[in-house]
Amino acid sequence: MDLLETLVGKGLRREPLSRAEALAVLETSDDELLDVVAAAGKVRRHWFGRRVKLNYLVNLKSGLCPEDCSYCSQRLGSKAGVLTYTWLKPDEAAAAAEAGVAGGAKRLCLVASGRGPTDRDLERVAGIIAAIKERDEDVEICACLGLLSGAQAGRLQEAGVHAYNHNLNTAEAAYADICTTHEFGDRVDTVRQTKEAGLSACSGLIAGMGESDADLVDVVFALRDLDVDSVPVNFLIPFEGTPMAERWALTPQRCLRILAMVRFVCPDVEVRLAGGREIHLRTLQPLALHVVNSIFLGDYLTSEGQAGKADLDMIADAGFEVEGTARTTLPEHRRSSTPNDAPEREQNSDARPPQPPGPARADLVTLRRRGAGTPLPPNA
Repeated sequence: MDLLETLVGKGLRREPLSRAEALAVLETSDDELLDVVAAAGKVRRHWFGRRVKLNYLVNLKSGLCPEDCSYCSQRLGSKAGVLTYTWLKPDEAAAAAEAGVAGGAKRLCLVASGRGPTDRDLERVAGIIAAIKERDEDVEICACLGLLSGAQAGRLQEAGVHAYNHNLNTAEAAYADICTTHEFGDRVDTVRQTKEAGLSACSGLIAGMGESDADLVDVVFALRDLDVDSVPVNFLIPFEGTPMAERWALTPQRCLRILAMVRFVCPDVEVRLAGGREIHLRTLQPLALHVVNSIFLGDYLTSEGQAGKADLDMIADAGFEVEGTARTTLPEHRRSSTPNDAPEREQNSDARPPQPPGPARADLVTLRRRGAGTPLPPNA
């Protein structure tokens, strides 16, 4: 396909895609899927070789969030039945983190539910980081604590945080459809604040919430404009007890096309296969490794993932290798560059309406009942 040859060339040269080109990736047919994956794989291997970075989530405080994000099992009014607990003690968090590192994780993602942290919360996190670093001083720390000010971002950097995660989740035009307690601009502002404080910006999206192809392109272009270092791509986990419990609109093929589009738009950025991969990609998970260069190991915040050993076996069986702590994830030019001016966005009204949802598959969602906040060992 001429389109794919063009996209590979642009990816290798770091040339920006047009909106029309990004939309065209999402509009390819299932018959073209392997060609799309192979093309995205050329770009992935050029910048990241065959390395796969492992990340491990530690849910420091679970449930009871005052925000009303429709996709979230921890949202205000959620009846999802997830684990709820207040802040873990430093030794509890460090023990959970240690299990992830032992399983091969290079980065720890410390997450706490809520609109944003108080100053007291930041000191709690600083204490947790100190306990983690006492056991392994080389592990990367990414924090995800909600909306953040510049001063708070600076405090986290002082505490040893390397990166900050705050996902944009969906396009600005669609944001009010999924959340009313804060706005898209609040999320963009947090990403900018963390970058200005010197933290590596980690921000991604959730696919499968009823968005159009144009919405997906919009949010990925917004991430490109923000020049983030890491893009986690989540696929909606339709928790029972949330407004999106019946929304099953994704297929494995659709997920792979979305991942490929993200790779072409963000060729030299860490693209992470995140929540929902087991549910929606299913047996095609190994194909996604040819597009992404990063995954979460083991369990997520409130749902269980496949066994950590299965993740490691999948990586090895697909011919990839776990990225060690001695390797730097991002290419040299991204480690030394300053944020670029946001490129102009080409206007294109082409859009495909959301696909009708498939049948509900609540049997595929397993609530987390092990690890942080429980007496059972974590999955790593």
